[in-house]
Amino acid sequence: MWAALRSALRPCARAAVPGLRAYHGDSVAALGTQLNSGSAIYQENYEQMKALVNQLHERAQYVRLGGSEKARALHTARGKLLARERIDNLIDPGSPFLELSQFAGYQLYGDEEVPSGGIITGIGRVSGIECMIVANDATVKGGTYYPITVKKHLRAQEVALQNRLPCIYLVDSGGANLPRQAEIFPDRDHFGRIFYNQAIMSSKNIMQVKAATGEEVSAEDLGGADLHCRKSGVIDHYALDDHHALHLTRKVVRSLNYQKKLDVTVEPSEEPLFPADELYGIVGANLKRNFDVREVVARIVDGSRFNEFKAFYGDTLVTGIKMKT
Repeated sequence: MWAALRSALRPCARAAVPGLRAYHGDSVAALGTQLNSGSAIYQENYEQMKALVNQLHERAQYVRLGGSEKARALHTARGKLLARERIDNLIDPGSPFLELSQFAGYQLYGDEEVPSGGIITGIGRVSGIECMIVANDATVKGGTYYPITVKKHLRAQEVALQNRLPCIYLVDSGGANLPRQAEIFPDRDHFGRIFYNQAIMSSKNIMQVKAATGEEVSAEDLGGADLHCRKSGVIDHYALDDHHALHLTRKVVRSLNYQKKLDVTVEPSEEPLFPADELYGIVGANLKRNFDVREVVARIVDGSRFNEFKAFYGDTLVTGIKMKT
């Protein structure tokens, strides 16, 4: 009986039910349209946005200089590299440096300029390993810490912790900025948090390296490189100058035997179907003028492929996922 029943049911299990489900394919349609670059609105938007971007680049170039010309001259006269020169000499030749929070401190303290918050942070490749680099800029108020400096330093550590990036600290700092010390020391998210984060990262086997030079100072006995190499044992290597210190740092990173584990797949990038330059003509500087944000997305995501969801709900917001082929 059971054999007969199985025989009767088997054809039914294999039979397709017409009209039950329709397949529409897995390909994702490209987003975006060809714009009329000759229209008056496009041209107006383009010119206004281009001017703003040029202004941004000019300000970024100014910030990159660091402290005043006098401060930079005094710094280099001591045989020391500028903070950005140290980073350039530290990372692998020809490799990129992803700077973070470049405009931190910009016009934050009135007439008192603190370019980049007095500290340069970013991700660079050192001896083939992606590292978080934190470099004090001694040409900005002697490399002292303002409240924004602390905030930027903590943010760099947070990024390093989340992404398991070894940290390299190029220290050249006078400590806390004393006129603002009341804003620097008070609670758990201020100056002391930096050292707490270092301890947390060490406990998670996220490597950290500090580079100090053998600069001659009048108060060597109060804490110079020679003292800490020969007596206190605080430091592991004695560097003759900046270049030597950076060489030793690269050597230490190379010996970490560290390999970052990726939780995502990495695929070759693909250019959008539309020129990114057209973004200037879409957005513009007039905040009261509407534009289709989908045209912006089409000029950002790979292949202009975008799988939008909730398209008919809350039409003031566009949500979706960048799609593969």
